[in-house]
This record gives sequence, C-alpha cells and structure tokens, in this order.
Amino acid sequence: MEQSIRTQPPGPRPRPPAGGGSREAAVPGPAAPRDAVTVRPSKPRPASSGPAPLIRLRQRLTRTGAGGESVKRPGPPTRLTAIGTGLLAVCGTLAFGLLDQLLFGGLGVLFGLGFLLVCFQSAVRVRLADLPAAPISGPIAFALAIALLGPAPLPGVIGQVLALCAGLAQRAGWLFAGTGLAAMIVAARFVAQRRIRRSR
Repeated sequence: MEQSIRTQPPGPRPRPPAGGGSREAAVPGPAAPRDAVTVRPSKPRPASSGPAPLIRLRQRLTRTGAGGESVKRPGPPTRLTAIGTGLLAVCGTLAFGLLDQLLFGGLGVLFGLGFLLVCFQSAVRVRLADLPAAPISGPIAFALAIALLGPAPLPGVIGQVLALCAGLAQRAGWLFAGTGLAAMIVAARFVAQRRIRRSR
C-alpha cells in the first residue's frame, strides 16, 4: 500500500466515465470518398463539308488588316436610277457650262468635254433596269444648259428659242458625240447582261 501511494502522483484521482467501462479514443479513419462526378464525354463536332472554314478565314482577313483596322472591300460601283441619272446629267452639264463661262467667257471646248464625261459616267453608273435613261438624259441636259447659259439675241421667249436653236446647231458635234457614246455603252452593257443570263 505504501508503495502504491508513493508511486501515484499527487492530486485528485481521475474519475472513470459514466457508463462503467473505459471508452477507446475515437481515431479518425480515412475520409469517405466523395461521390464521383460523372463527366459526359463531349460529342465530336461534325467535320464541315466543303471549304467553309477557308471562306470564313478569308472574310475575316479581308475585313481586318494587319493592325486590326477595318479594310473596305472593293465592290461594284454605285448604280443610279433613272432619276439619279437625269440629275447627274443636268447638274454635271450645268457645272461644266458655268466653269467654261467663268474661265473662257462662253460655252466652248471645256463645255463639250465635260458633256462627254457626264454622258460616260451616266451610261456606266446607271442600273440595268434603267439603261435607256442615260442616252435620253444627256441631250436634255445639253439643251437645258444652252438655254440657261447661252446668250439670247432677242429678249423674251422668242429670243430664248432662237438662242437654243443656234446653240444646238453650233455644238451639234458635241451633242451627237456624247449621246452616241452613252448609247454605245448602254448597248454593250445590255448585250453583256443577256449573254450572262443565257450562260446561266
């Protein structure tokens, strides 16, 4: 007894837990594995038929340049309706007539060359549905420019009519040249369009 008392450490003795028996310390076991997440395999993308990826790549390259700047793709010129062609012919012919009067004091060579240029642009830019508008609007614009800008020998309406007739007679070469040029271009475009339709 004395030896057991001596070997015991001083202080209160530990009381056994309620329930009678000694319980073993709970040792944490290995963590239970989590539920495995089912991963569905991704479906392979169908291979694109034809050169669609190449076409998209070319479109992207044409839209943006090397530095990322947008590049305007070249396209067909803007087509004019019959009204637009008439306005182009009248405004262009009057502009060249006024410029010729300011520079040289009359309707001369500059006016004729400008009329040829206006007829060429009208015939090239008119749309296919309004091809006859180009050779028709040219002579009307030419006569209107002479009536407004040409000198009148007599006052009044009779003077204007005489000035118009004299101006058309003096500049008949420019009038026929511009009208013929527009008619030839329109006829060539019409024949080319019919051949394209037949080949399709």
